[in-house]
Amino acid sequence: MDSLNYKAILTVTFTLFAIIDIIGSIPILISMKNKIGGIREFKVTIIAGSLMILFLFLGAPILNVLGLDVKSFAVAGSIVIFILGMEMVLGVEFFKSDGDVKASTLVPLAFPLIAGSGTLTTIMSLKANYKEVTILIAILLNLLIIYIVLKSLTRLSRLLGPSGLIAIRKFFGVILLAIAIKIFASNATGLFQHTQ
Repeated sequence: MDSLNYKAILTVTFTLFAIIDIIGSIPILISMKNKIGGIREFKVTIIAGSLMILFLFLGAPILNVLGLDVKSFAVAGSIVIFILGMEMVLGVEFFKSDGDVKASTLVPLAFPLIAGSGTLTTIMSLKANYKEVTILIAILLNLLIIYIVLKSLTRLSRLLGPSGLIAIRKFFGVILLAIAIKIFASNATGLFQHTQ
C-alpha cells in the first residue's frame, strides 16, 4: 500500500471547497441565523459531513433504492438553491421561519446550502479518479473550514456592517441563481428526455 498522495488530497480539497462555497454562503448564513435566532454550528457541520460521507460510500445505491437518479436529485437541489437566491436578491421571504432552530439545521442549512446536490454529485464523480481515503480526508478538511466559518458569523457580520452585508448578499444571490440555473440546465434536459 503506497503512502497518501498529498497532491491529490490538496486537489480534491480545493475542488470540494469551490463547490461547497462556504465563503460565498456567508451572507445567507448570517441571514438564516438572524431569522431563526441562531445556528447549531456543530450539528450543522456533523449533518452536512454525514451526508457527504454517506454519498461517498453509498450515493448511487441510495438513489437507486429510492428510484431516483443523479439528474433528478440535482434538479431538485437546484430549485431550492434558486429559491434561496431569489430571497437574497429580492429581499423577500420564501422559507418561512417558525423559529425552530432544530428544523432549519437540516433544511436548508446542512442540505442543500452546505452539502448540496452539486457537492454530493461531485463527491460521487471524484470516486472515478481518486481513492476513497483521499476524498474522505478532503471532506474532513472542508468540514473544519465550514465549522470555523459558522462559528465566526457574528464577527464577520460586524466586520462587514449592514450595508456591506446587503451588497454581498445581493451579489451572491445572483451567483446562487446562476449556479442553480447551471445545475438545472445541465441535468433537466436528460431528465425530460428520459421521461418522454
